[in-house]
Amino acid sequence: MESSSRLNAALRKAKSPNSNTDGRYDHTAGAVAPRASSGVVKRTVVERKEVDVRDREQWFAGQVAIVVGATGGIGAAICEELAERGAGLRMIGRDSERLARIAADVQDAAASVETAVVDLRDRLGLTDAIDGWADASVLVNAAGMNSPGPFTDIPEADYDSMMEANVSGVFWASRAFVRARRTTASSGCIINITSQMGHVGAHHRVAYCASKHAVEGMTKAMAVELAAEGWRVNAVAPTFVETELTAQYLAAPEQREYVMSSIPQGHMATTRDVANAVAFLASNLANSTTGTSLLVDGGWTAK
Repeated sequence: MESSSRLNAALRKAKSPNSNTDGRYDHTAGAVAPRASSGVVKRTVVERKEVDVRDREQWFAGQVAIVVGATGGIGAAICEELAERGAGLRMIGRDSERLARIAADVQDAAASVETAVVDLRDRLGLTDAIDGWADASVLVNAAGMNSPGPFTDIPEADYDSMMEANVSGVFWASRAFVRARRTTASSGCIINITSQMGHVGAHHRVAYCASKHAVEGMTKAMAVELAAEGWRVNAVAPTFVETELTAQYLAAPEQREYVMSSIPQGHMATTRDVANAVAFLASNLANSTTGTSLLVDGGWTAK
């Protein structure tokens, strides 16, 4: 009986959410503080600041966010949303004129605005731009492209371009961001814009699905690898959104009918829907959320 009681007491202590192997608890952030000599990776305790959801303009006060792909429809909406919530912006895009227009549009709302004209295929240029913005605590990878077509007919150049923009760009931008933050002994938050097609398959989407599934996996792996340093890495996976990227495809009545009939809610997402999801994941409201994908798909993948 005595040995059984001791065993039960030990089990209760081991299972307690408020104790680690030493029976200590880090009340600052709810993170276990392992013993230095235990061989366990030491975890960074990140200060948690409360967000007053009513004070929309102060969500990101004092914070800076980098948006890669700021000239796309979704990227521009994300810039606008983060600016309206008090963030400073560092915007990366390859279309200099459009980048300048979007920067001018958010100038009044944003705490500060800086831009860099960079093609994602230019890894050195991308790295240099992000290296110069180590003060940023949020990175949003919003660049992407799609060239639909039958699996057997996809041109090699189209396949390579999709992989370069949708996968490699995310990898190199994220790596540069993490390295830059480490120079200041700081962590941060990464949000990757993927797609519902990163969760399912579809006709004429083999290369695109492959690229988005890859980023969904990358998101999870980065989240696990960086969590001990206090990082959060998540994805936002929208359904079809009416942007310049989808306009040509959706112009065909049969394609629009296919899309609309596939979304249980009966409507496509807006760029603002996606931007709101990004704002949530980038904020302290999502302090315990990492390695997940927030589907903004109207129920497409729930069927």
